[in-house]
Amino acid sequence: MRPSISWKLFCAGWALASTGFCTSSGLLADLQEWASAYNQSVAAVATLSNVDKIRLISGQSVPSINFEPYTADDGSQGLESFFYVTLFPRSSAMAQTWEPELIKANFHAVGQEFYGKGYTMINGPTVGPQGRTPWSGRLVETLGQDVYLAGIAFAHATEGIREAGIIPCGKHFLLNEQETNRSEVYWSNNGVTVPLNNTAYSSNADNKTLHEAYLWPFYDGVKAGLGAVMCAMNRVNGTYACETPNLLNNVLKTELAFPGFVTPDTSGQHTALGSANAGMDFGATSFWNPQTLLPALANGSLSQARLDDMAIRNLMPYFQLGLNTKTIPPNPPATAPVDVRANHRALVRKAGSAAITLLKNTNNTLPLHKPPSIGIFGSHARPTLIGPGKTMDDVHTHTTWPGQLIFSGGSGISSPSYQITPYDALLSKALQDGTQLMLAMDDDLPIIPYTAVTGTMGTSAAPTFAGYASAVSTCLVFINAWSGEGHDRSELRNIPQDKMILTVAQNCANTIVVINTVGARLLDSWIDHPNITAVLYSSLLGEQSGNAIIDVLYGAVNPSAKLIHTIARNESDYPVPVCMTADCDFTKEKVYLDYNYVNDSALAHPIPTGKLIPGGKADLWDEVMRITTYITNSGDRDGAEVAQLYVSFPEEADQPVRQLRGFQKVFLRSGEKGLVEFGLRRRDLSFWDVGRQEWVLARGHFD
Repeated sequence: MRPSISWKLFCAGWALASTGFCTSSGLLADLQEWASAYNQSVAAVATLSNVDKIRLISGQSVPSINFEPYTADDGSQGLESFFYVTLFPRSSAMAQTWEPELIKANFHAVGQEFYGKGYTMINGPTVGPQGRTPWSGRLVETLGQDVYLAGIAFAHATEGIREAGIIPCGKHFLLNEQETNRSEVYWSNNGVTVPLNNTAYSSNADNKTLHEAYLWPFYDGVKAGLGAVMCAMNRVNGTYACETPNLLNNVLKTELAFPGFVTPDTSGQHTALGSANAGMDFGATSFWNPQTLLPALANGSLSQARLDDMAIRNLMPYFQLGLNTKTIPPNPPATAPVDVRANHRALVRKAGSAAITLLKNTNNTLPLHKPPSIGIFGSHARPTLIGPGKTMDDVHTHTTWPGQLIFSGGSGISSPSYQITPYDALLSKALQDGTQLMLAMDDDLPIIPYTAVTGTMGTSAAPTFAGYASAVSTCLVFINAWSGEGHDRSELRNIPQDKMILTVAQNCANTIVVINTVGARLLDSWIDHPNITAVLYSSLLGEQSGNAIIDVLYGAVNPSAKLIHTIARNESDYPVPVCMTADCDFTKEKVYLDYNYVNDSALAHPIPTGKLIPGGKADLWDEVMRITTYITNSGDRDGAEVAQLYVSFPEEADQPVRQLRGFQKVFLRSGEKGLVEFGLRRRDLSFWDVGRQEWVLARGHFD
């Protein structure tokens, strides 16, 4: 069923005269909000010469329509290289909150700061990579490894950015699942592109895998109002993603009904006409200029209709967001005193504490209650020697970070105005409580021969992990795992860190481990140690990281976050390593990503009651079933719980054993019982039928 609107964008059919939006399945419930923008865009483009249209699609000003090129930057969780800005929790941390409205608020605040510094577009939010392999270097920038969760989070992030008045550019489209060999050029740390003698890897996936495991979140993002989509550097089924007509024209613009423009990732564009005819709409002047495109128009290798469509699509978000009527703040020098932070630090602290998962808590270790003495272990507890605005962009030489880690490398970089480390927050708490602090804030202390002599000056404990651990009542060990754009992870565990944890635990009966990581971090070598009584696990929490952690440690916040990826017992439990060949075959794991492959038996199933909603044929976004159940807070403290709904499909759908299809975070007081409701859309109960090439409601019994 097509949306009932009377305008059409130029998509795979390439026929502007048609009526009704170019989509085969009515995936977007209401496109009327784009109608005015479309009409304004068509009218504006009709006044332009072809030279001006080429200027428009290549990022140049067009004075005749008062159009200035979009100003865009990476860092969808905070601006790069600026003073007086906020560093927010990473996208993966926001997903770990399982709170859609908090995710939206966080991205809205990010958008406000970008706008205040003169930007009109953010290169984000990010859902690619989706999580084919835990060694992928950029999972920290994404919104979780479950496609349903990622889709909900992606939609709310998109809405937050849009409501701040700037363009959200969803990335990376598509199958950009690793950094290794993602391009035939290497983007070095000083911004110089260095040609290499290799070809970007090709992600080879069948149609079912592509739709169910990787496209799923983009449906949500397009419906939520993405104004731009960034096509990836890699190849898809043998062809560069930015030059694949089926991917851009047929799937993105026709099937998903995307109304905005497609822009390339760095080095994603390879040819002038191949990219234009494939569906890319915004490109580099080195490819798109009058010398290349005017002859192509003359000889028919580029149609006039296609050029017009490219120009229209570039203007769609411009008019849709009202950028034509706004006075955009100037883009100031990096150190100029333009303060855009407002009170965002409170939001950062709230989001950070909401993103911390309690993995272990024996003997009622947490929350802490005025411990008499605390030992602080690990470099992750302290600040780096240079910062807090150090670029942290040397991902090729680090697997952990020598200091408190609050953001990743490459596009994951942001610029904090300050940084609250765990040591800072613990020092403030210790001053209030009268707690003795002992510090061993490194990951690999040298063994120093030491003999305590009565009457000598200095500490009474040997300056080693073992010595300090045995001298205090509570030990806090802080560790991190680091990665970023341009490099995949080489390890999922770290030997010096794990050795430190075991040494402390062997000498301290109350050892608490705090982990901030860019992705899955293996814990099997120490988590079952009886002296390790509590474990907190999260992504990177932003500039208020220390306060957020201490809020949970001391009980100001009851931890409620849930994991967004599987923590396996061993590296071999994960099905897919980083692909080192030119062709990366996705047929081994297909749609079985992360927990769907590992199939963690600890996943809980509520026992709900379900009722089909009566009615005729439904679109994919229509609710067809409502599930209700109750949960009770049986603990002695108030707190929130994330109720999750998993669905088992009929056999014909060929799905994993269970799929996440609903979640709701509910705050309950101690002893309180609360109602939880899940609305299931037709889409949630459908699978991609490769024969019919459409989403089909599975027939049979659902559990």
